[in-house]
Amino acid sequence: MPEEKIRIGIIGANANYGWSMRAHLPALLALPEYELTAVCTSSSVTAAESAKAYGARLPFHDYQEMVTHPEIDLVSVSVRVPLHHDMVMAALDAGKHVFCEWPLGANLEEAQRMASLANSKGVTNMVGLQAQGAPAILHMKDLICHGYVGEVLACNMTMFLPGVLQRGLSMPWMADREKGGNTLTIGTGHAIDALCFCVGEFKEISAKVATQVTEWETSEPGKTVPVNSADNVLISGTLVGGAVASAHIATIPWHGSGWRMEVYGRDGTLTASSQEMIQYGNITIHGARKGEDRFVEVPIPDVLTHIPSDVPMGAPFNVAQIYRTLGQAIKDDSKTMPDFDFAVDRHKLLDAMEQSSMADGKTVTL
Repeated sequence: MPEEKIRIGIIGANANYGWSMRAHLPALLALPEYELTAVCTSSSVTAAESAKAYGARLPFHDYQEMVTHPEIDLVSVSVRVPLHHDMVMAALDAGKHVFCEWPLGANLEEAQRMASLANSKGVTNMVGLQAQGAPAILHMKDLICHGYVGEVLACNMTMFLPGVLQRGLSMPWMADREKGGNTLTIGTGHAIDALCFCVGEFKEISAKVATQVTEWETSEPGKTVPVNSADNVLISGTLVGGAVASAHIATIPWHGSGWRMEVYGRDGTLTASSQEMIQYGNITIHGARKGEDRFVEVPIPDVLTHIPSDVPMGAPFNVAQIYRTLGQAIKDDSKTMPDFDFAVDRHKLLDAMEQSSMADGKTVTL
């Protein structure tokens, strides 16, 4: 007898634009353990279009109706950050399992409320820090844990991507730091999560959170919006294991160099790089050990890919990897990672960066 599928409803499932269209929908349609049961958008017209395009039985334009529907097991929230809290809380109140994109909330307090309710409801939950599902990042972590570089002494990470010089034309809401979607929360959140996943958590941290571009253009010719959200984040600190670490994440250049992480140990060095954002870019690993004279590319074992071969590369790939992990946890009635409690810890790390920056770079102990 075939195993029952997990019936999922996606909030933010517009068929014409958005992260769901780019990542969630292609990922879920390729995973046999899921049934795309429902889609929810902001209007009945686009909801019907999306349902037809992706084969969902139930179109909604009111998320409250979708999250309370008895034929939904799991709710996925993939909308703008300021909308996460109310939608997630409604789904949790309805007793549904929940996946929410990163950042979990627009601030730490929202994230804490969501995590608290998820725990009290006893439902399986996950936050979309999908770099933790990337085969290359999984392999990087394994190599470090199994001594490829020996004792980790230092780690450096950079991520320079095209961003705010272009972004303001279509996403002016991100100019306001209170909305919770910017280079600190999104770009730095994803990148620093990958660093910590591989080499360990920060024990203490110092940071500079800066806004270098203070006006964005809008879609209305000649009109600009003031900006107070971050576009540059510089970090230095000490990890729990004793290594020192630094990072610079920026979204201001027209042409960025992409993402790169370097890990230096007593017995060797590992580097990982991508031309895109860490969470969906194609990552290449190189390494060199003590006594070797040059870096060589390190192959990524196929066993770290847990999804069908027809999942598209790019944005859907790592999303599918963590959806598979989530699906297994739902079937096993168990916790999974990264969950909402984990997301709260990441929000605390971002808050520590802001606290340090506001205190002229004073070191914050975590």
